[in-house]
Amino acid sequence: MSIYVGNLAYEINQEDLNEVFTEYGTVKRVHIPTDRETGRARGFAFVEMESEANEDKAIEALDGAEWMSRELKVNKARPRENRSSFSGARNNRF
Repeated sequence: MSIYVGNLAYEINQEDLNEVFTEYGTVKRVHIPTDRETGRARGFAFVEMESEANEDKAIEALDGAEWMSRELKVNKARPRENRSSFSGARNNRF
């Protein structure tokens, strides 16, 4: 499972997040999605930790906490929805 971290400053980097989450256990992976056009961070990230217990501790401690002048939104990540970038009509040809 992974943790969704929202409302991040756009200047955030993997080392910053790793440092914060390491306080609650071993961090396995940090992923910061970037905008395709600008290459700039999109303001959210995903963090995977070694155990679900550590993830729960981090969520409890960091959700609503202020960091870099922003109030963090931290919760369990939900599975990605399968969305098509095209309208449904394109796939329903007769």
